[in-house]
Amino acid sequence: MPVSPPQTPQPAAKANVYQIFYNEETWQALDPGLIPLDNTGQRPDWCEYWPIRNFLLGQPLNEGEFYGFLSPKFGDKTGLSARQVQAFAATTAAEVDVISFSPWFDHSALFQNVFEQGAHFHPEVAWAFRAGVDLAAPGTDLANLITDSRNAIFCNYFLARPAFWRHWLAKAEMIFALAEKDDTPLGQQLNAACTYGNVKSFPIKVFFIERLASLLLATERQWQTRFYEPLALSFDRFFYSGKALKDLLTLNVIKQQAADQQGEERQRLLQIWRQTRDAVARQHINTPCSGGSGEPG
Repeated sequence: MPVSPPQTPQPAAKANVYQIFYNEETWQALDPGLIPLDNTGQRPDWCEYWPIRNFLLGQPLNEGEFYGFLSPKFGDKTGLSARQVQAFAATTAAEVDVISFSPWFDHSALFQNVFEQGAHFHPEVAWAFRAGVDLAAPGTDLANLITDSRNAIFCNYFLARPAFWRHWLAKAEMIFALAEKDDTPLGQQLNAACTYGNVKSFPIKVFFIERLASLLLATERQWQTRFYEPLALSFDRFFYSGKALKDLLTLNVIKQQAADQQGEERQRLLQIWRQTRDAVARQHINTPCSGGSGEPG
């Protein structure tokens, strides 16, 4: 499907798009149109956050430009090239703070928020996710939080201007400090390894950081966003089938309506969404989607 139409013509904003590599194999797989960002032999327990953190703390940022830090799997997970990313960024209006290239519209539609999605795959993250949200977004009720196609970002696949990156980093550093000290229940839980199937995966802190941008965009409405058409990007085969597309679109619309309401109307729409989601899950996936929050692949 085509991307959303270009916005108001203007001088193209520069997009500094980096792609992280960890070893020779990921170096060889880099998109030649992206800027290599070295993360070899450093802190694998922090995954992409380590090189992003080092860059943001150590490099000056130009206020009018976009910056992004993509994983080695960006092309595989989105189907996008550097040329497509740069072309989309070049047509973005000056007031936009964040550009998303997030895949998995099906995951966004089928879960109330990105944290529920994460816990579906890694049930052991639920307590740390709730505590982390309390820390990073005080006053946010995770059980009432809604993310939809306007703010759900997976895998840190976004570009942002420096103002957003500074804010994102300040929140991420709260998580970083607790995990590095490792002397509180939350700090220890953030360092605990998730399981994926029967295999130990990355620490919970990595999965939380990957959902931080979504949390900020969903709870702080001042940020202006632009999303590459979600339906043009990858779906997860575990959930998606062509027959489900209409139902996924319906789920997303109901969530958007609910997110824009408060009080009883919000809860009424959320209940409709849950009932519809459960019916969609039974019809298309044969597995319940409620009760969880994580990162597939």
